[in-house]
Amino acid sequence: MNVKREDKPWKKYVGKFAKLSTLALSAALLLGGETAGAAGGGGAGHQGTEGTEDKTNVMYIILDDAGFSDLGSFGSEIDTENIDAIAENGLKYNNFHTSPVCSPTRASLLTGRNNHAVGMGNVANFDFGEGQPNSRAKIPEEAGFVTEVLGENGYTNFGLGKWHITPTVELSPAGPYDRWPLGRGFHRYYGNLEDSSDQYRPELFRDNSPAPVPDVEDYHYSEDIVENGIQYITDHASLRPDDPFFMYLGFGAQHMPHQVPEEYIEMYEGEYDKGWDVIREERFERQKELGVIPEDAELAPRADGIAAWDELNEEQQELYARFMETYAGFLTHTDEQIGKLMNHLEDMGELDNTLIMLISDNGASFSGGEQGTMNQAMAYNKVLQDFDHMYENMDEIGGERGGSDYPAGWAQVSNTPFEEFKGTTHAGGIRLPLIVHWPEGIESKGEVRDQFTHVSDLTATVYDVLGIEPPAYMNDTEQMEITGVSFSASFDDPEAFTGKDTQYFEHSGHRTIYHDGWKAVSVHEPGTDFSEDEWKLFDQTSDFSELNDISDEYPEVLNNLIDIWHVEAEKNGALPLSENFLDGLGNLPADNLRARESFTLYPGMSHLSESASPLTLDRNYEITIPIELDEGDEGVLLALGNRNSGYTFYVQDGELHYEYNNGAERYTISSGIEAGANEIRYNFENTGDNQGTGTLYINDEPVGEADVETLPFKIAFEGLDVGRDLLYPVSPAYEDEGDFEFTGEIEHVHYQFEELEYIISEEVTTEGIPIQE
Repeated sequence: MNVKREDKPWKKYVGKFAKLSTLALSAALLLGGETAGAAGGGGAGHQGTEGTEDKTNVMYIILDDAGFSDLGSFGSEIDTENIDAIAENGLKYNNFHTSPVCSPTRASLLTGRNNHAVGMGNVANFDFGEGQPNSRAKIPEEAGFVTEVLGENGYTNFGLGKWHITPTVELSPAGPYDRWPLGRGFHRYYGNLEDSSDQYRPELFRDNSPAPVPDVEDYHYSEDIVENGIQYITDHASLRPDDPFFMYLGFGAQHMPHQVPEEYIEMYEGEYDKGWDVIREERFERQKELGVIPEDAELAPRADGIAAWDELNEEQQELYARFMETYAGFLTHTDEQIGKLMNHLEDMGELDNTLIMLISDNGASFSGGEQGTMNQAMAYNKVLQDFDHMYENMDEIGGERGGSDYPAGWAQVSNTPFEEFKGTTHAGGIRLPLIVHWPEGIESKGEVRDQFTHVSDLTATVYDVLGIEPPAYMNDTEQMEITGVSFSASFDDPEAFTGKDTQYFEHSGHRTIYHDGWKAVSVHEPGTDFSEDEWKLFDQTSDFSELNDISDEYPEVLNNLIDIWHVEAEKNGALPLSENFLDGLGNLPADNLRARESFTLYPGMSHLSESASPLTLDRNYEITIPIELDEGDEGVLLALGNRNSGYTFYVQDGELHYEYNNGAERYTISSGIEAGANEIRYNFENTGDNQGTGTLYINDEPVGEADVETLPFKIAFEGLDVGRDLLYPVSPAYEDEGDFEFTGEIEHVHYQFEELEYIISEEVTTEGIPIQE
């Protein structure tokens, strides 16, 4: 069954990154439509239709922080015509679930197993030590990736975009690389390895090496990864046309910062002036018209802390509308890139025989707070940005200077019709759209499926339809059970029972259990014992939006579900429970690289991600930089961060400067400096939570000091450079100087720390927070 070009909006285009050769493109076009008989089986085990004899490619497309209603095919007013075309020619699943945050979702997706069982109980930035082995972000070899399994079955595996399933402390240019994409079965990789990415100046890696941002006009990260994906497919189709490929494409969109060219924002000018209450109602009604929610579904009430739109003043409405215009334009731009990829697959003759699964990794985020933010670091650190500053500079939202996130009112719109947000185990955090497109393997199209599905089921389904039996051993390592369940029976049978009757959820103490049409969700008060939690009970078969708590009516059902949660949690290693989340950035096991007492970094070192850089939060430390300075020498000695937050040491116009920017205030210490050999030293004495006194020395002589308020959780969303400042400048004093490379000589940069009081070893303990089995 073929999808005709006139049935969808995909357009021809010429890439500006890959610059494919005429010869390669011609060969691909000639060979692309004549592919058959490769490894992979193409449909063995599929319940709905007979298997195809041709190869079957597999593609996972992952949006980041997009809510249940954000796609046009799931009720949105946002133009996502290319994704909607995939849905119209495929299937929409309206009962699909993920983890509440991204790393656990991606770990489940790529292994086919529950996230705690593979050590990803939380995001990969946190390592809670041996006391919580499920939250060390170290996916074991026993949990083989889909790429490793498919690689043994003749597949070539491509990874693009956001990764975020390696302990972020290991994301240094020195590795270790065994948990990077190429260490887990990918043959080619290009993208960002950390949690979020700037769209204009991302921290890029190609395979195992840092990569520069391409020097092209109007660069955008989403365009870049798609054009690299197109290059990979072209190379493959040109030279190995009979072999199948697997592609993992993880967009940075819709995660903050929301950044997109102005023309896409202008597409939605005035669209959101009516406000989030009206838009949410309109989406809700549209969802009913589309059949993605039942007619008797209910709309969740406005969340606590979100003001009624009509109660906002004119300036608030104007600013908040601009945030949402940017978010919508960002998604439309992403959709356009997906359209380019679909068009290229069709040109290569690879569209109909490619099983495409498109998801979002978790619900929409409320981290922008009640008023949104233009500073990603401040939002992450729960610091409110000045409203007047944002209002006066709202034209920067969406651009390089506007690292923005929309207000929580719009996040609730994204999660229509559900309650709550990313980070919770309520429906708003874990219930997302799933679109499946496979013309050669699925006869049904444009239909909605309501079978309960979980992110771990996608890889199980891939193995099923390809007729692949996951190996008991791989690389001489016994493999864990695949806990995902294939839902291929639902492809052409809307009433099919897939066998998926139970699924637990847990994140930072939030708990949910699904069993046989029922859902129970815990309500936890921070600082209390988990045994005191109340639980809500929902009948999913009659309460689509999960709003009507019937725990009082069915106490036996609820108690049974709670017991099932504990059984599943024990079985998957989800215990002990802990409330730890952002504070996990500072709780370091003794074997964590960042727990070291000293670091010596040398000039010429590659850019180092912030999460792998020396940790300066709430501790006493010294930074020493011996330099040789001639008259007229200047440039950056050391920089971590970007214009939104961070610190930098630099020489300019005969003066030495140290700056620390917490987003709200910039602290500067400056002094004249003589030519010759100089030892620069900065001493920071921690005087309380998120504060201290910094003193700058030249050749052991104090030249100035400042009382500094530091950020509590994460200094910046850009890493560290020695002898230059790549990507964005930390200081506006040298923002017109490029990377402002130091023209003198730097011997080294030495960090010396006092031992952290909160280094953990055997057990995880956080004062005032109960941890229990």
